[in-house]
Amino acid sequence: MRDLVTADDTTLIDLSIGLEDGVASEPTPPSIDAFDHEAGAERLAETLQAQGYDVEADDFPDGMGLAWEDLEVIPHAGTHLDAPWHYGPEVDGEPAKTIEEIPLEWCRGNAVVLDFRWMDPGAEISARDLEDALDELDHDLSPGEIVLIQTGADELWGRPEYLTEFPGMSAEGTKYLVEQGITVIGTDAYGFDKPFAAMGERYVESGDEDELWPAHFAGREVEYCQIEKMANLDALPRRTDVPIVAFPITIENASGGWVRPVALIGDETEGETA
Repeated sequence: MRDLVTADDTTLIDLSIGLEDGVASEPTPPSIDAFDHEAGAERLAETLQAQGYDVEADDFPDGMGLAWEDLEVIPHAGTHLDAPWHYGPEVDGEPAKTIEEIPLEWCRGNAVVLDFRWMDPGAEISARDLEDALDELDHDLSPGEIVLIQTGADELWGRPEYLTEFPGMSAEGTKYLVEQGITVIGTDAYGFDKPFAAMGERYVESGDEDELWPAHFAGREVEYCQIEKMANLDALPRRTDVPIVAFPITIENASGGWVRPVALIGDETEGETA
C-alpha cells in the first residue's frame, strides 16, 4: 500500500460523484452560486472597504479578483461517508461516533467488490447473497477490508431514475459483514437501503417497522460506516485486493461527511480482468 501511494506508475481511479448544482439525482440537491473573477474583485474590494481601506474593483490586476462559490448543501449530497451517529444516538448501548470521531484507519485498506447488478431494483441483498458473491470470488473476508456493493446505479447519475433503480442492503446482510470485521461498506447506489418508494410500499402493506431503513438501523446494533453514491466500480481491473483510500471531511458533531474514494492500481494489474 505504501509503495502504491508514492509510485509514479500507479493508476488512480476516482470512485466518487461530486457536488452538482440542482442535479435531478438528489432529493435535496446542492445549490451552488458561482462568482467569476470580476465579481470576485467587487467582493474583495467590498471586504477591504468594510475594514477602512480605499480599494475599488478596478484596482485589481485587469479588474479581476478571485473566483469562488457559495454553497448550500447537506453532507449527504454527492459521495459521502455516513458515521454511526447517522443511524442513531447509540451503538449497542455505547455513544455513536460522529464523523470527526471516525478512525482514519477504517477509511483505507483493500476493497472487495461484490457484483449485484443482476438484482432487480427494490430487491434486498441478504447475507446469503453476500456469501454467494464471496464464494464466486473464492474470497474470505478479513478484518479491515472495505466491501463495495456494485449495483450499476451510477450509470443513471443525473437522472431521476438514479433514486429508484437499485437493490439495497438488508439488516442481516449488514450485520453479517460487520461480524466479519468490516467497518466500512460502500455502494454505488443513491442509498444503502432499498429505494425510498420500495420501503414505503412494503411498510404500508405490512405495517412492519423493520421495512423502514433496516440496513441503516442495523448500525444501532453493530458499529460501521457506509459510503453512498460511489461510482466507476466497473473501471477497477479486479474484484479483490483493491487498495483504496476514502477519508471523509470532518464536520463538528456531524452525521456524515463528503469523501472522494480513490483506488490505487499498480502496473502489476495490467492484463487482469474483473
